[in-house]
Amino acid sequence: MPQTTVLIPNYNGIDYIEACIESIRTAGDYPIVIVDNGSCDGSREVIEAHLSGEADPAYKGIELIPLAENTGFCHAVNVGLEKIRTEFVFLLNNDTTITPDTISALEKRMDSDSRIFAAQSKILSMSDPDIIDDSGDLYCALGWAFTPGKGKSADLYNRPCKVFACCGAAVLYRMSAFDDVGDFDEEHFAYLEDIDIGYRARIMGYRNVYEPASIIYHAGSAVSGSRYNRFKVNLAAQNSIYIIYKNMPLVQFILNLPLLLLGFTIKTLFFSVKLMGLTYLRGLLRGFMLCAKDIKNGHRNKVWFRPRYLGRYFIIQYELLVNTIRRIAG
Repeated sequence: MPQTTVLIPNYNGIDYIEACIESIRTAGDYPIVIVDNGSCDGSREVIEAHLSGEADPAYKGIELIPLAENTGFCHAVNVGLEKIRTEFVFLLNNDTTITPDTISALEKRMDSDSRIFAAQSKILSMSDPDIIDDSGDLYCALGWAFTPGKGKSADLYNRPCKVFACCGAAVLYRMSAFDDVGDFDEEHFAYLEDIDIGYRARIMGYRNVYEPASIIYHAGSAVSGSRYNRFKVNLAAQNSIYIIYKNMPLVQFILNLPLLLLGFTIKTLFFSVKLMGLTYLRGLLRGFMLCAKDIKNGHRNKVWFRPRYLGRYFIIQYELLVNTIRRIAG
């Protein structure tokens, strides 16, 4: 039995999904679960046509779960996780292709340390494979998540390292750890959900790592041209507030408050220049409303402080400050 099942949330991925599946088959006979999130571009029908056809080896072992509407990235992932019976799950965006060693390199890294929750691939730009799209995600006391390698030469990021969280575009998760960490928070809908689950894993004492021996190619915003759009800016702003509420104890929040205020002010000015300042501010308001909703529901999603976690919070706080310096320094 394989160690890993590949989980692909698909939403309108007709331009990429077939190439993605074919690349997985070059890596091995891994089970594949595709959760179609109400696609309306024909991509679900393309997959169904392959599954109903005869003698199509690339689609052998694929389970397709069609959802009636777009329920959000997080819900689609959680639906897929319910079907996973292997030790690991490889969460993969539909607009990617992988190499023959992509999954095995991550499995090897996970096998080296049982406290690793997530191991991320070296994600290269599909349009320019010499450039990093994501080299592992960091989070800082400004309330920002960032990847230090974005847009830089791929040759600069060839060393394995610990990261704050792993990008959900190509990451191997340890299934047993979800019992401690919890599933993806569906209140996020999309964006920063990978930072949130990585943050929670850190609080629970797990590690997240970047493994450059595992390589994927990602279309993403490099092809779509959608690095900044109103939908993304609004949701990312909302979730940036929600992450802080969920994961920072009160004392840590007060300690970081001056830097957080600075960070959100800078972002407001940044998006104002791009004529999306009001969109960003509306997102922040939605974030406060989301926090209020969780408080009303008895803090259902909040990670409560536990004295036994104190040492972990000190380590996290140190990283938040160091990562702030790294982000400012560029």
